Amino acid sequence: MTLRAHVMRQLLRTVVRPLFLRGTVDDWRRRWPAWPAPRGVRVEPAVSAAFAGEWIIPPGADGGVLYYVHGGGFVMGSPGTHRRMVSRIACAARARALVVDYRLAPENPFPAALEDCVAGYRWLLQQGVDARDVVFVGDSAGACLALSALVILRGAQDALPAGVACLSAATDLTLAGASHRTRIGDEVVLTPAFCRYVATAYRCRGADARDPLASPLFADLRGLPPLLLHVGTHELFLDDSLRLADKASAAGVDVTLKVWDGLWHVFQVFAWLPEAREALEEIGQFARARINERRRESTKARAPRTKRE
Repeated sequence: MTLRAHVMRQLLRTVVRPLFLRGTVDDWRRRWPAWPAPRGVRVEPAVSAAFAGEWIIPPGADGGVLYYVHGGGFVMGSPGTHRRMVSRIACAARARALVVDYRLAPENPFPAALEDCVAGYRWLLQQGVDARDVVFVGDSAGACLALSALVILRGAQDALPAGVACLSAATDLTLAGASHRTRIGDEVVLTPAFCRYVATAYRCRGADARDPLASPLFADLRGLPPLLLHVGTHELFLDDSLRLADKASAAGVDVTLKVWDGLWHVFQVFAWLPEAREALEEIGQFARARINERRRESTKARAPRTKRE
């Protein structure tokens, strides 16, 4: 870990984490402001009868699209809270980003947010965007929603995106991963009580925590696009990514797992950290590579064949 990361850990532990030990959902939402995009990045609303979100358009975007699902424990967060981090990934990928503004729990419990994520992707394709030019990206609860949306889309035989990147994915709402016990002393952002609360708030109408659309760890993962997982060793959700990587690989999914030593839940949001900048660049390059690979495959498929006598 760099010195900046050590300083940031202490700040999070002493200042930020206590904010999530008290207060209400409304308090938490007020404490998480929207941020402006970096200089040169355009932000435009994306609203229709079936979808709400925003476009993040960096200079040099060439037609690829990141379909971003933000985190926030299903109960908070918005396109604005994630605007800076998404902008940096989009710049690295040289692609636009469409950030879905899904309905939040507990006012809108499962499956409302998931329905919004599926509807947003279908809306994107209806605008003429080719699925081969799209990569899903999500952090924390957003990664959970992104994976579950892919399970629905695959089952409905929709065209799937070129890949999916997950940052600190929450994949098991039973919270059964060993790291929920073994990493309590290491985690500097989340608390076990907070995780239990948001998992329950999301499922407040009695949904089973083992429902594969609530907890994608329990889903059939066969046929999903290539998967990039980033997770820190010092976070409660560490085992959610480790177990997902094993299960997805066993199902034949192309999986790349990157475990960041000493880092915490969605550390990538702190872009002034060298580790965060490296991670965001890697995620952007993964998206770029996947889009380019799908484009090459499409070109080869359309190329005329030479008939030999």
